[in-house]
Amino acid sequence: MNKKQRKWRNRILIAIALFFAIMVLEKTGALAAAFGSAEVYVAFALYFVAFLIAGYDVLIKAWNNIRRGDPFDEAFLMTVATIGAFATIFFPETEPQSAEGCAVMLFYQVGELFQSYAVGKSRKSISDMMDIAPDYANIERNGELVEVDPDDVEIGDVIVVKPGERVPIDGIVTQGSSQLDTAALTGESIPRHVEVGADVISGCINMTGILHIQTTKRFGESTVSRILELVENASEKKAKTENFITRFARVYTPIVTFAAILLAIVPPILGMGPWTDWVLRGLTFLVVSCPCALVISVPLSFFGGIGGASKLGVLVKGSNYLELLSKVDTVVFDKTGTLTSGTFNVVAVHPEAGIDPDYVLSNAAYAEAFSNHPIAVSVRAAYSGDIDQARIADVHEESGHGVSATVDERVVLVGNDKLMSEHGNSWHDCDLTGTILHVSVDGEYVGHIVIADVVKDDAAQTIRDLHEAGVKRCVMLTGDRRDVAEAVGTQLGIDEVRAQLLPADKVAAVEHLLSLERGDGKLAFVGDGINDAPVLMRADVGIAMGAMGSDAAIEAADVVLMDDKPSKIASAMRIARKTMRIVWQNIVFAIGVKVVILVLAAFGIANMWLAVFGDVGVAMIAILNAMRAMQVSKR
Repeated sequence: MNKKQRKWRNRILIAIALFFAIMVLEKTGALAAAFGSAEVYVAFALYFVAFLIAGYDVLIKAWNNIRRGDPFDEAFLMTVATIGAFATIFFPETEPQSAEGCAVMLFYQVGELFQSYAVGKSRKSISDMMDIAPDYANIERNGELVEVDPDDVEIGDVIVVKPGERVPIDGIVTQGSSQLDTAALTGESIPRHVEVGADVISGCINMTGILHIQTTKRFGESTVSRILELVENASEKKAKTENFITRFARVYTPIVTFAAILLAIVPPILGMGPWTDWVLRGLTFLVVSCPCALVISVPLSFFGGIGGASKLGVLVKGSNYLELLSKVDTVVFDKTGTLTSGTFNVVAVHPEAGIDPDYVLSNAAYAEAFSNHPIAVSVRAAYSGDIDQARIADVHEESGHGVSATVDERVVLVGNDKLMSEHGNSWHDCDLTGTILHVSVDGEYVGHIVIADVVKDDAAQTIRDLHEAGVKRCVMLTGDRRDVAEAVGTQLGIDEVRAQLLPADKVAAVEHLLSLERGDGKLAFVGDGINDAPVLMRADVGIAMGAMGSDAAIEAADVVLMDDKPSKIASAMRIARKTMRIVWQNIVFAIGVKVVILVLAAFGIANMWLAVFGDVGVAMIAILNAMRAMQVSKR
C-alpha cells in the first residue's frame, strides 16, 4: 500500500470510528439524554462530519465534473444520493436518513480503496516480474569498471556483468561462464548455463561467474526494452467487451440519473404518494444504479489475465488479443524453430556390419573439420573426440554433393548419394527422414549418418494439450521437403501438413484456413522467422517465439512466448478463457443484482442499506472475482 493509499485508509478508518460511535450514542439514548429534542439535529451534524471526512474528495470530483460539463459518473451519483439522504431531515413527515447517507459514502469509499488496492496489486504483480530494466552497464576503461547509462553503450562494446547484476543489453559472451536466472523473462525457475560464444538476452540475472559480453544491439532495441514497451502498451489495446462496458457506462449513467429524477417527481405529481417517499426511492435508485462493479471489474479482469500470462513468460500485447485467444479453434504452426529446434543434429549413425559407429562418425568429423556448413558443424558437435588437424590433407568440397579429404593417408568421402555414385562407391538408402551423409574410406562404404532438425521436447505435448483445450485443427506450414514435413507431422500428431511453401504460399494457406472458420472461431499462427511476419499479421492472433525469434516476427505478433516453448500456447489459451469466464461472470452478476434491486427500489421495497449492497457489495464481490485472473497454474 503506497503513501496515498495509507492516508486514504486512515481517513476512512477515522470516519468509520466516528460513524459507529454516533450510532452507539443514538441506540443507547445518550444523545437524547444530552440534547433532548435536538438529538436529531446533533446526530445529523455528527454524521455529516463523518461524511465529509470520508468523502470530501468525491464531492470535489463531482463538482469539478459538473463545471467541465461532464457530470455523469459514479462521483455524481454518490454525491446526489448522499446529499439527498441528508436532506430528508428537512421533511418532518419522513424519518431522517442521515446515518444511511453517511453509510453510503463510507462503504463507497471502502469499495474504491479496495479497488485501488486490487489494481495496485495487479500492477505490482507485473512490475515485480518485469522489474528487468537495468540502471547501468559496466564498461572497462583504463583497467577499471565504470558504470554508464545503458543508452550510451554502442553495438560491439564489451560490457562486464558481475554476479547478482542484470544483463543490461543483448550480446554474445566473449569471456567467462555462469548461470543465468531467466525467470523474469521466461517463467522458468531452472537457471541457464552460458559460456563463451553463447547468446545472452538482457533482463536475465547473472548468478555465479563474471561475464564479458559483446553487445549485438543498442539498449533501445534489446529484449528488455522491447518487453517493457509491450507491457506498457498492453493496456491501450482494449477488448471488444471492455470497450462495450466503457460505452455502456457512458450511456447508462445519464439514463439512470434521469430515470431516478422521473421516479422522484412523476408519481407524487400524479398523486401516487407523498413527495418524501418518492424522493427517497429516487435516491435509493441512484445509489444502486452506480456502474462501479462493471467499469472496475472488467478492465481489472483483463489486466489480471495479462499479468497472469506474463508470469508464465507469455506476453500478450493487449486485452483485445486475450479475448481473441480465448476463441481460437485453429492453430497453424511454422515448423523450423517453432516445433523443431531449428538447428541440425546427428540423430543416428548406421554403420555397415562389423564396423564401429564411432569409426564412421570420426572419419566424417575429420573430413568436415574445415567446413562452416551447418551439417559439418553438427557432425563435429556429435563427435566427442578432439580433432588433430595435422592428420588431415587434400580437403576438397564438392558443391551440392559433399566433401573429400585425406585422413591418415586414407581417402574419406562424406556426402550424398550423388557423391558416392560419382566416385563409384556403393551405398544404400536409409528409412529415417532427414539429410543422409554417406561415408566411404578408400572406396569402401562404411555407413551413413542421419542429420535432422530435432523436434522440440514439448512439441508433441503441445499438440495434445491444444486438442484437449478444444482446438479442432492443428496445421503445419513449412518450406521444407514434403517427406521431412510429413514425418514431423506424423510424429507430433498434426492434423494437416502443407510443405514446400514460399512465404507468399503461407499467407495464401492461412487465407484459405481463415475462410473455413465458422461462427466465433479464430485462427492463431505460431512462427519465429522473419519470413513469418506477413502470416503473423494476417492471422486473427499471431504468436511469436520471443527468445530466439526474429525482431520482425516479434514486432508483427500479438502474443510473444519468451522461452520459445510451444507448450505455453495451451497455457495462454487457458488463461484467456479463464479471464473471459470471469469477465462474463462479473457482467451477468452485476447487472442481474442491480436490476433486481432497482425494481425493488422503484416499488419502495429496497431501502438505502440494500442499495449500499447493490452498489459497493456487488463491486467488491466482482473485484475479488476479477483478482482470480491473476492466479495461474505453472503447468
